[in-house]
Amino acid sequence: MKQRQEGIQIYVACLAAYNNGILHGAWIDAVQDAHDIWEEISCMLRASPIPNAEEWAIHDYEGFECLRLSENEGLEEVAKKAAFIEEHGELGAEIATYYGGDLEDAQRALRDHYAGVYRSVADFAEEITETSDVPEHLKLYIDFEAMGRDMAIGDLITFELGFGEIHIFWSH
Repeated sequence: MKQRQEGIQIYVACLAAYNNGILHGAWIDAVQDAHDIWEEISCMLRASPIPNAEEWAIHDYEGFECLRLSENEGLEEVAKKAAFIEEHGELGAEIATYYGGDLEDAQRALRDHYAGVYRSVADFAEEITETSDVPEHLKLYIDFEAMGRDMAIGDLITFELGFGEIHIFWSH
């Protein structure tokens, strides 16, 4: 059995062996095209302790962040998700999950609606609020916390990936 390594990968098990109480499978790099993933699965099946093994399933995966794979996920979809995560990382996974796994909607959001990363939504509200015409002694009365909260109710999509790391998207 191929040892697990770091990266975006799937563990594919031989179902003939599994159904006979034998654990036989391989960790496969998912950041490659579907044909190459299939070649590695075929190689694993040919090495099965059960002759003429044909059926397989994804029994585990790593590196896909919060994106989920089913055990019968199509290899094209596995390859697309892996490439997307490799390009966009955890933020890409979060926005793709927000859009129900739709990578096209997630790509569009990253391209067209990303506002940036901020320490807080209040910092974002302060940055986009034009205060240059407000007298300095009145600026202290502007409640950016409340503005940020109100904006987050309908105008923003936010993902907190770490302390003081809030990624903000416009929701429309």
